[in-house]
Amino acid sequence: MSFRRRGAAVSALLEVSDLRVSFGGRGRRRTGAFVAVDGVSLTITAEQTLGLVGESGSGKTTVARCVAGLTRPDSGSVGFGGRPLDRAGRRPPELRRAVQMVFQDPRSSLNPRMTVASVVGEAWRTHPVTAPSGDRTTALHRLLSDVGLDAEVASRRAGELSGGQCQRVSIARALAVRPRLLVCDEAVSALDVSVQAQILRLLADLRRTHRLAMLFISHDLGVVHQIADRVAVMRRGVIVEEGATEDVLSAPRHEYTQALLDAALDLGGVGT
Repeated sequence: MSFRRRGAAVSALLEVSDLRVSFGGRGRRRTGAFVAVDGVSLTITAEQTLGLVGESGSGKTTVARCVAGLTRPDSGSVGFGGRPLDRAGRRPPELRRAVQMVFQDPRSSLNPRMTVASVVGEAWRTHPVTAPSGDRTTALHRLLSDVGLDAEVASRRAGELSGGQCQRVSIARALAVRPRLLVCDEAVSALDVSVQAQILRLLADLRRTHRLAMLFISHDLGVVHQIADRVAVMRRGVIVEEGATEDVLSAPRHEYTQALLDAALDLGGVGT
């Protein structure tokens, strides 16, 4: 699939086509299975951020996990740069590192026994082609600086850091392997409002400096408004509305989108 931008065709970096995922059920036909994702299709172009928004249980995290290779769909396909994306363990190294995930709970996503230096070093060991050829300490400090952390954080463990600092470390770990797409699954929802704003600004800056595309998962249209170029709204496993963020927020076509927008406005989220 391609898009037209200022007269030029722009190919999709990520393409999800007719994705279907269900859980549970009995027998070969999986009678009674819960359908979490029901025919979802979406695309993201290079350096674009797509916000995937919906309430808890809408299926958005399941879509994110399929893109990251952590959940296997029942049917449909996920492609990256024109190549199929299998489960994470079956992806070739260049595709495994090209798509990196930032999780909701920054503390639980980090090994509490490892220092920050060890966390980043492990990423480099897993993807040796991305490891710095020169002094690794200098490279580590530069990476920490990119995410707004002082060099002294390198010797600390997750339990010694705030939630916001832990999330910055998680982002640094993802950036260490030079990805092209970040999948951010409710990456700011566990943080205080002031820290949320800091992390959103950081992600926007990193998108420009590292030329990243992002799939940004959130239940909050107000948060998505601050970071996404486009937004897709999910309800009960289906995308009910999609478009440019400003268009969707200014003139929502679906009543569910309007309900999410009303909730964000009640909290002072959109436009702040």
